[in-house]
Amino acid sequence: MPAPHPKEEQSCHVICSASTSDGPAPEPEVLNKIMADLDVLNQEMRDAGAWVFTGGLHPASTSTVVRVNDGEVLTTDGPFAEAKEHVGGLWVIEAPDLDVALGWGRKAAQATTLPIEVRPFAGYRE
Repeated sequence: MPAPHPKEEQSCHVICSASTSDGPAPEPEVLNKIMADLDVLNQEMRDAGAWVFTGGLHPASTSTVVRVNDGEVLTTDGPFAEAKEHVGGLWVIEAPDLDVALGWGRKAAQATTLPIEVRPFAGYRE
């Protein structure tokens, strides 16, 4: 039997990931406003009981890819995919349904000024 769509579940865990472009960070005055807006958003998520955790990531150029090839584990400098945009940070939230999660995604997009991908977990284990 297939898993129910997240809108049909009582509650779902969702990842909201921010996509960022390669290149330098925004100018300090822009970055300071974004960070202040993120502090407000994170507190709003906590107050609403939606916040599970959040974090920013170092640039994709700092990543290491681990893969198995013919039974041998190989590590290479990352990122895995060649792209102009990479995940720069994320939130894991708990929401009663996908519509609520999308609302948090909209707020995250406004706070970060970045595209936010909202994607429910297919399964969640603690």
